[in-house]
Amino acid sequence: MAPLAFAEEGAAAATATKGTSNILYYALAALGCGLGIGLAALGTGIGQGIGLGGACEGVARNPGASGKITTTLIIGLAMIESLAIYALVVVLILIFVNPFGKLLQ
Repeated sequence: MAPLAFAEEGAAAATATKGTSNILYYALAALGCGLGIGLAALGTGIGQGIGLGGACEGVARNPGASGKITTTLIIGLAMIESLAIYALVVVLILIFVNPFGKLLQ
């Protein structure tokens, strides 16, 4: 009977430790994800602002080239915005999939 009692205590302790590591993971993941998506939004916002400013200057200097400049601007803005979308995908993977689950056990 004693081995069963000790096994039960050991299982309870392991479960408590596992729950604590999961809580710690999600707390740090939330902090890191917020920081990561914030930096991604900051970087893409700055990049889009610089690109739009350059396009406005280009159209102001040469209004005849506005069609080519607009097309290039839209393609560039889409590529810049894709970086923020990639950051969002990584954040969602870290929050919902927990790829480090086996390391925390």
